[in-house]
Amino acid sequence: MDDFLLRALLAGIAVALLAGPLGVFVIWRRMAYFGDTLSHSAVLGVSLGLLFSFNVSLGILLSSVAVAIFLLLFQGQKNQGNDTLLGIISHSALSLGLVAFSFVEGGNTELSAWLFGDVLTVTWRELGFMLVAIVLVWGLLAFIWKPLLTLTIDEELAKVEGVKVELISLAYTLLIAVLVAVSMKVVGALLITSLLIIPAATARPLSRTPEQMALYAIVVGICSVFGGLIASFLWDTPAAPSIVVVMSLLFVISHLGLRTK
Repeated sequence: MDDFLLRALLAGIAVALLAGPLGVFVIWRRMAYFGDTLSHSAVLGVSLGLLFSFNVSLGILLSSVAVAIFLLLFQGQKNQGNDTLLGIISHSALSLGLVAFSFVEGGNTELSAWLFGDVLTVTWRELGFMLVAIVLVWGLLAFIWKPLLTLTIDEELAKVEGVKVELISLAYTLLIAVLVAVSMKVVGALLITSLLIIPAATARPLSRTPEQMALYAIVVGICSVFGGLIASFLWDTPAAPSIVVVMSLLFVISHLGLRTK
């Protein structure tokens, strides 16, 4: 196997390992639009990193964290619905990022890669960063899994049981911010949310427990990476969109299979 294909495969698996367990809560808590908001804000982080010559992954992480904290602070306002607030932040951040790209030398050339991903150019150094992210995300998620699950089922019950709702919510949103930061190179800003939603949605009807759903979501993600990269190699199609197409096919197959039973 060529070196760049091996790196692409490992990067895709790393993202699947991150997105699978985080995605189940996105599905349960109906946070798909929140994922879109963070991914769009990541474009602003990329453009600022390129414009001011600092690490792009750090720029993505900082912008995503800033948006996550901002949303938590203003969540539940009576004069504006959460979906309205998400829409405003999402499109404002994306537009600011696109405007900032126009000031970056050669920015228009790089824009497509950051919007749609370029998994075939992932470096060993970036893979190392992904490995660190997996350890951190899995470690923190294991620590907050039970309170986060209780919060997802019933927020009032979580408060009665002594769960620090705001702190757990912040921790979870920060984990998604880390996922966005390490996934941009693989699938791009416009496709990140699909990694959170589609594998978890595919696994949901097949699972009996939350842990089983997280595991199946990881498996679906890894299978999609394999299938997408094979399709990209055979038919010279864009790698990241090919991975998402395979994910979508697995979703359709799983649900059609259930209907025929």
